[in-house]
Amino acid sequence: MERLPSALLENAVKEFSKLPGIGRKTALRLVLHLLHRPITEVSTFGEAVIKLRKEINYCKICNNICESEVCEICTAPKRDKSTICVVEDLRDIIAIEHTEQYKGLYHVLGGIINPIEGIGPDQLNISALIERVKTGEVKEIIMALRTTMEGDTTVFFIFKKLQAYSVKFSTIARGVAVGGELEYADEVTLGRAIVNRTNYENSLASQS
Repeated sequence: MERLPSALLENAVKEFSKLPGIGRKTALRLVLHLLHRPITEVSTFGEAVIKLRKEINYCKICNNICESEVCEICTAPKRDKSTICVVEDLRDIIAIEHTEQYKGLYHVLGGIINPIEGIGPDQLNISALIERVKTGEVKEIIMALRTTMEGDTTVFFIFKKLQAYSVKFSTIARGVAVGGELEYADEVTLGRAIVNRTNYENSLASQS
């Protein structure tokens, strides 16, 4: 590992390297880029990140990121409040919204069950989803999680938790590649996967 000529430079590179997908070389390139920008531009960049971290909120209904107590999707009068699409995080909402094929509400779990990484059901936003279903207003739950073993485990766990309620439980069609994440699926494929969603109980029966 090369030694940098300045402790300040080294510290900045170290912090950038903590970002996902950013290695040391890329971090160095980013830091050097900022170093050659006007101080006002760098200050604006830093202030935007700090303001984001300090002032961002999570919707008290769906756990989506927002600037108020309730997000714009949950408060939109034209959204179908009888349908909830369950996703892993904000990136999935962005991907689905770009398809313009879904008009219901969302519920952000904040992850998926992954025992290897120490993530169990209690670490996810599952209990709040159950409470939303208990109101009786929800008619359909659409599971839109990645098609991996961890994603399928999470879907099955939530399915078992909601079996006692009269709600349709479906999953997006397998047009999204197995193992793929929703944010990387093209809009047409993802849109069709939402529209052509399948009944989860039927898919379980076909596997047995």
